[in-house]
Amino acid sequence: MTLSWLQIVRLGLVQMALGAIVVLTTSTLNRLMVVELVLPAVLPGALVALHYGIQITRPQWGYKSDTGGKRTRWIIGGMAILALGGLSAAYGVVLMETQRGLGLIVSILAYAAIGVGVGASGTSLLALLATATAPRRRPAAATITWLMMIFGIAMTAGVSGQFLDPYSPDRLMAVVAVVTLGAFALTCLAVIGIERSVVARAEEASAPFLDGLREVWAEPKARLFTLFVFLSMTAYFMQELILEPYSGLVFGFTPGQSTTLSGAQNGGVFLGMVVVGVAGTALRLLSLRAWVIIGCLGSAAALIGISALGQVGPGAPLLPAVVTMGFFNGMFAVAAIGSMMALAGEGRDAREGTRMGLWGAAQAIAAGFGGLAGAALADLARTVMTDPAAFGAVFTFEALLYLASAVMALRVMEGKVSMAPVTRAAVAGE
Repeated sequence: MTLSWLQIVRLGLVQMALGAIVVLTTSTLNRLMVVELVLPAVLPGALVALHYGIQITRPQWGYKSDTGGKRTRWIIGGMAILALGGLSAAYGVVLMETQRGLGLIVSILAYAAIGVGVGASGTSLLALLATATAPRRRPAAATITWLMMIFGIAMTAGVSGQFLDPYSPDRLMAVVAVVTLGAFALTCLAVIGIERSVVARAEEASAPFLDGLREVWAEPKARLFTLFVFLSMTAYFMQELILEPYSGLVFGFTPGQSTTLSGAQNGGVFLGMVVVGVAGTALRLLSLRAWVIIGCLGSAAALIGISALGQVGPGAPLLPAVVTMGFFNGMFAVAAIGSMMALAGEGRDAREGTRMGLWGAAQAIAAGFGGLAGAALADLARTVMTDPAAFGAVFTFEALLYLASAVMALRVMEGKVSMAPVTRAAVAGE
């Protein structure tokens, strides 16, 4: 037996729970450090980069769940570590108000735990999906779980933002405790019994990991696509750590309002993904490459708009601009995922997992580097410019990266690849 549609959706709930915890640590806590605690933006940038950097070990977690079996154990165990890390990260911020050194130590340990938890739980979940999902359902399963993760991020940011105002350390700890414990409980309920009910397909014997990685890197298309993933994802994540501080410092948003802004952005991402899935499948409009380019160009235009609004300040329509950016981000992201799936099967046989692992590592490195670079550039610019001009310069640079990504997509991706193989089953299943 393989996974049913209901079981795939249940596993998607784990991705939703994972996103719910991570969004608090990468958006809300980083804003509190920069605005309320008046710390340099590079500090939360370094902490988030730490959690992304640790996720480079994802292949090792996948190997452990492959050889040790019982992926459910790794999924639940990883989520427990992630939940503990998320709660500890919030406590670290609270400690920084009175004991900055101790708070920093707690935060470093907490973000390291977050990286371990995401790597163990997320990788084992994807491994279970890959080995227990029927081949014709795998692209749909990936699409469903990705959308559910975005939904979890948007919902958590939006709802928790309403409960954070008026801000106080006790209120912060209460909100984060509810989210982390709820996410862990949801994970346990979602995965229980699934692994025992399916028979995962047997994995083919393969060369040692490093040998396989060298073979894939020798493929020109795989190598170029890796560079495209790194460049585009650097642009995608560069605003992650500065958007909420920007809203607070330039537009006067409260912690709750800026958290809600993050939720609205991810709501736009979700909508953009759905639009591409429906338009590319039901209406057969455009190719994956075209959707990637549209997403990159739209994201660049939205970032220029967000930068320009900083010159207006409080009262400017920041929320619609951020939702627009999220919408085009979603277009780009889901089309890029589809491209990964289409390209993973090209080249040497039995290396699909290695290619996806290589691109996943590039994404993790870009996520950490992009967030840290955005925060560092904002700090540097604020020493010589006003806040609106400093943040605006970083957003403009990010827009240029999106334009470069669009140009690279023209070279790397095939225009003839359609969206249908990626989401046809997803739309039918939903």
